[in-house]
This record gives sequence, structure tokens and C-alpha cells, in this order.
Amino acid sequence: MTALGRLMARSDDHIPVRTPRIPAREAAERELSDPRYHQHDPNPIQQALDWLWERIGELFSAAAGTTPGGWIGLLAIAASVVLLLIALRLRLGAVRRTPTTSGALFAEAPRTAAEHRSAADRHAAEGRWNQAIQDRMRALVLALEERTLLTPGPGRTADEASTEAGRAFPAHADRLRTAARTFDDVTYGGRPGTEEAYTLLTALDTDLQHAKPDLATTPPRSRG
Repeated sequence: MTALGRLMARSDDHIPVRTPRIPAREAAERELSDPRYHQHDPNPIQQALDWLWERIGELFSAAAGTTPGGWIGLLAIAASVVLLLIALRLRLGAVRRTPTTSGALFAEAPRTAAEHRSAADRHAAEGRWNQAIQDRMRALVLALEERTLLTPGPGRTADEASTEAGRAFPAHADRLRTAARTFDDVTYGGRPGTEEAYTLLTALDTDLQHAKPDLATTPPRSRG
């Protein structure tokens, strides 16, 4: 006979055995702690999953109880949200992650300065000022590399290029910094390019093509 059974047993004269409450509870707990009673219990992971599904079920039940139409109304609202998200996705296109800091000036293998200028002119003619500014800035930097005034660097940022170029052309250092900020704003900052910004960048590119570098502070760079 188990401990619990012994506690609940009656005497031969059918007078129930009276056991104090606390000892009886302790005996019941010892009895129920026997592994035989728990060999079919779910493992801790399953218990956690069961608890989670119960909470989710309670949440949906509560939502259905406060939604007009009950479960049908809740499903209709969920379907409407899904359709809205699909419509926004189709309308806005692929979501692009915007870096929080300036990245490389060249996203691909650089072309020649002339090729970037031609691309910039095409973009400007079609009113695509962001792309026009990007290609014009790349043309400006590549032109200085082709003149061996800048050290070629595919991973260079616009800020780095403008700082290095400013040492070769001190008179244009402020305009170079402005050009770098403009490039970063339209490329990484999410700001739209403008015709005015492109015109200023184009004028700087043209001026640098005819400007003489200050070789006393920045000697010619070797491409080797």
C-alpha cells in the first residue's frame, strides 16, 4: 500500500484514521513525486511550447472577442493588412538598406573619367540628378587619378578623395568638400539631387581640369 493509501486507510472497526493536515499534505507530495507518476510527462521544451501556444490562443481569442464579427472579422482585418503590405511593396519596389555612414566612392570597377562624364551628361539630360551627380563626382576623382595627382584607390570614399585633392588644389578645397557632401547626401543620405548641385559640381570638375596643382604640398603620385 502506498503512503497516501496508508494515510487514508480505515481501522478494523471502520473508524477513519485522522491525520493532521500538514503531515497528510507532505505524505501526498512524497507520493506524487514518485517517478512512476511522471514518466509520461512532456519534456521541458514541449511544456514551454504548450504554454506559448496557450498564450497565443488566448490572445487571438481576446482579439476575436473585441472585433466586430468575431473570428471572421479578425481574419478579414488580417487579410486587409496583408494586401496593403503587398500593395506598398509593389508600389515602392525593393526596399534598400541605407547605410548610416559614407561608403566607397566607386561601387564597381571604375571606368575612365571621360566615360563617367558622358554618363553624367546623359543622366542630366533626362533629369536624373542623383545619378548625374554621382557620375560627375566619379569623373572628377578619376581625372585627378589619371593626372597622377591622386593615388588610385577603389575603396576610397568621397570625403577621402576630396581631402586628398584639396591638398593638391588648396584654392578649391572648400568646393571639393562641398562636392563630397553632395555626393554622400544623394548616395547615402536619401536626399534628392538638384540641377543646381549638379551645375556646381560640373563647374568644379571643369575648373580642376585647367587648374595647376600645388606640387609643393602634394608631389605627383606614381601609379606603379
